[in-house]
Amino acid sequence: MSAGEVVIGLVSAPGTAADVASNLADDLRAELGVQLPTVQWCVPTVVDVLVHPPADDAALVAAARERLLKEDWDLVVCLTDLPLRAHRRPVVAHASPLHGVAVVCVPALGAVGLRQRIRGAVVGLVRTLLGDTADPALPGPAAGLGRRARELGSQHEENDGSVMFTAKVLSGHVRLLIGMIRANQPWRLAIGLSKALTAALATGVFVLVTPDIWQLGDALSWPRLLAIGVGSVAAITTALIVGAGLWERAPNPVGGKQVTLFNLATTGTVVLGVLFLYAALLLLALLTSLTLVPEPLLEENIGHAVHVGDYVKLVWLASALATIGGALGAGLETDEAVRSAAYTHRHGSGDVVT
Repeated sequence: MSAGEVVIGLVSAPGTAADVASNLADDLRAELGVQLPTVQWCVPTVVDVLVHPPADDAALVAAARERLLKEDWDLVVCLTDLPLRAHRRPVVAHASPLHGVAVVCVPALGAVGLRQRIRGAVVGLVRTLLGDTADPALPGPAAGLGRRARELGSQHEENDGSVMFTAKVLSGHVRLLIGMIRANQPWRLAIGLSKALTAALATGVFVLVTPDIWQLGDALSWPRLLAIGVGSVAAITTALIVGAGLWERAPNPVGGKQVTLFNLATTGTVVLGVLFLYAALLLLALLTSLTLVPEPLLEENIGHAVHVGDYVKLVWLASALATIGGALGAGLETDEAVRSAAYTHRHGSGDVVT
């Protein structure tokens, strides 16, 4: 494989999807060549059902990701004839930037102008996989996508192992990694995990009104409080990644580089999402602490005059313990809920660009 070449595997189900894919590969290669000419685009086509019904989009993404690693592609687009739904709404397009997988539900695009609709949807999804979260008409985002495409293509220049690739990601592929994390919008993670958020809020309120916690917060030094905060973030991050099986292992040495990048981006996404949760809990506790913890009562329990720093320490400890409560709530989330919150972008029928 030559340097500067990005390979997009086009996997289609037998039937209408396969008929469209036979012409779509040339259209896609030409369209991407015009929009992002900084690399060479290769679009091999494969006819494969990937999964058998009944199956949801999570299973389809997992199967497409497995095929991507097996074939050593950079990205994969799957054209399926399976009806996909999320939250009782039809799913037309599904993009997972961290996985490098996009799915298009062909029947949901209608029967008129199908080839043009699919081409527009696929080009838009590829841009999403490359980290496009802004207006594609603006020159700034286009330049950023071009850089990420070149970085993606340059992964094939070396033939070292995954450990060496980790070092290369941290030094030479930082922009690509940041783009992948940004495309996942990690701030959506806490909102998408309702059970974890509920557990965190309940724990925070309980902790904030507990006199023993007041005394503990007063007695602990800032280094210990910081260690507790870091530990709480690590706890919920580990619970989410391990519990939902987000950590990926390469099925063969060929896919080791992509798996390493995927795992780094997954970890970064979850850590940032948890930090947003921690910041939200911190702000909420700070706003409610004066109401829930009156100064005279706090002074009576800690045995000395109350200062602003005493409230800050209490709020910090309460937020850390609430985050740990969120980790317990994360264990109640389904794997699909965690994956959707962590790195899935779905589009309804009104969102497809034609």
